[in-house]
Amino acid sequence: MQTAPQNMIKTARITGIWYLALAISGVLGFLVIHPQVFIADDPTKTLENITQNTNLARIRLLLEFAIIISQALTAVWFYKLFRSINEWGAWTLAIWGTVNSVVIMVSAISMATAIRIAESVTLGLEQKKNLIELLNHVSSNAWGVGSLFFGLWLIPMGFIIHSSRRMPIWLGRIIIIGGMGYILSTFLGYLDLKFAFIDFLTIPATIGEFWMIGYLLWFGIRPANEKGKKDGD
Repeated sequence: MQTAPQNMIKTARITGIWYLALAISGVLGFLVIHPQVFIADDPTKTLENITQNTNLARIRLLLEFAIIISQALTAVWFYKLFRSINEWGAWTLAIWGTVNSVVIMVSAISMATAIRIAESVTLGLEQKKNLIELLNHVSSNAWGVGSLFFGLWLIPMGFIIHSSRRMPIWLGRIIIIGGMGYILSTFLGYLDLKFAFIDFLTIPATIGEFWMIGYLLWFGIRPANEKGKKDGD
């Protein structure tokens, strides 16, 4: 059985490592630690959390840095991996992934500023709460709007996989569906529509991303002339 060139397999596995770093930092930062520090619509509690547990707030900020860096590096390494397969798709994936990283920088700036405000000795309590509430909304909306570009970068990723068949075809399809789900959920969320199914729209993306990470790390990528039914096609 033929295998892909070793340099492509190495590139695929490095891409998988950066993608895994993005997933880990995202889960720990956004899903685990964030709700312990930054409380939506409760600046009093947020200020209390920051002042009483500054180290945890700073860990959350550092994890935001890790998300930004790993997102940007994942986008760059996907370009390196896919450019010989579909250069237009690889450029699109890299650009939209990098834009998402830049959008998340806005959230990091807001968090860093909120921590500085909480530690300020010149601002009054009400000033601190008002500013932290504003910054909390900025951070939250950076993630919300960033979901558009997170969805967008998944679509060319899935398209390249689907059209080239250098990875399982259903992996490509699920990632495309997941990307469209992210975009749709963002639009519906900002229309303030309260449908229970909105939370389920991003599930295909989660499945596809972890499948992608596993495939990159375990298999790497198929050789160009091996496009038959393999590895789950």
